[in-house]
Amino acid sequence: MHCSANYGEHGEAAIFFGLSGTGKTTLSNDVTRTLVGDDEHGWSDRGVFNFEGGCYAKVIRLDPKGEPEIYKTTRMFGTILENVMFDKRTKRIDLNDDTLTENTRSSYPATHIDNIDRGGKCGHPKNVIFLTADAFGVLPPISKLTTEQAMYHFLSGYTAKVAGTERGVTEPKATFSTCFGGPFMPRHPGEYAKLLGERLAEHDSQVWLVNTGWTGGPYGIGSRMSLAYTRAMVAEVLEGKLENAEFVEEPFFGLAIPKHVAGVPDAILNPRNTWPDETAYDAQARKLAQMFRDNFKQFEDGVTAEIIAAQPQG
Repeated sequence: MHCSANYGEHGEAAIFFGLSGTGKTTLSNDVTRTLVGDDEHGWSDRGVFNFEGGCYAKVIRLDPKGEPEIYKTTRMFGTILENVMFDKRTKRIDLNDDTLTENTRSSYPATHIDNIDRGGKCGHPKNVIFLTADAFGVLPPISKLTTEQAMYHFLSGYTAKVAGTERGVTEPKATFSTCFGGPFMPRHPGEYAKLLGERLAEHDSQVWLVNTGWTGGPYGIGSRMSLAYTRAMVAEVLEGKLENAEFVEEPFFGLAIPKHVAGVPDAILNPRNTWPDETAYDAQARKLAQMFRDNFKQFEDGVTAEIIAAQPQG
C-alpha cells in the first residue's frame, strides 16, 4: 500500500493513503502518536507493517512550528535534501527558496523521528484516511465514506497537480493513480478494491476522505486549506469524536459532511458555502464529477455494480 501509518497511546492504528503533495507524511507525523512508517506498507492478517524504512517529505516553506518533527530532520546528519537552496558563504539551507522548483524534498531514515516504532508494525487500522489535494476547490475538507464509496475512491486515487510541482504544469490538472499507487499495481485494480473492502468489513474500519487542497475557489482564486484545520479534523477522527456526529450529504459526490468539527469553523466544512459564487461552484463540481466518471470507465468491467453506483451523480 502506498500509505503512511501511525497509532495512538492505546494502539489504535490509522493509515493514510495519498499521492505526492497531499500531506501523507505531514499528517502521519504527529507528536501525539507513534509513527510506523511514511510511505510503503502491507496489511496482513496480523496488522499493518512497514517495509521501506525511510521517509520522504516535501520541504518547501516547511514550518518549524507546524511540522517540528520533519523540520528537525532537515538539520540532522544522514538526511538528503533535493533541490533545496543554500547560502554558498554560510552553507545554511533556505527552505523558503523556490528558485529551482517548488518541489523540494527531504529523504531521511525513519529513526530520525523520535516517536518511531522501531519494529515498524501496528494493529489493524480503526480509521483509513484518503488524502487528496483538490486544486479545483470542490471536495469537502473532510467527509465520511461508505464502503462502496471507499472502494470507488481507492480505485480512482484522485489528486490534482498545480503549477510548480512538475515541469510543464501551468494550471490545475486532475491526476488519477489507481489505488493511490498505480505503477505498483500489476493485477486488475478491482482485485485490490475487493481486498480493501474485505479488510474494512473484517476489522470494522471507517474510511474518511480528507481534502488538503483548495477552498473558497480553485487554485489561483481560493486558498490552500489551513494545516491547523486539517490537523484538527484528523485528530477528531482518530480520537473517535466524529463517529456519532451529525452529517449532511452534498449533492455531487454523495459525500457525508460533518456539520461540526471542534476547532474548525462550520462555514468551511461545506465547500459550496466558501465560494463567493455558488453557481460557479456548481459548474466546477459538475466538471470534476465528470472527470471522475470518465476516468472510472476503465475499471467498470472488473468491479461490482455497487461500486459503480458509488460514483458521482451530479
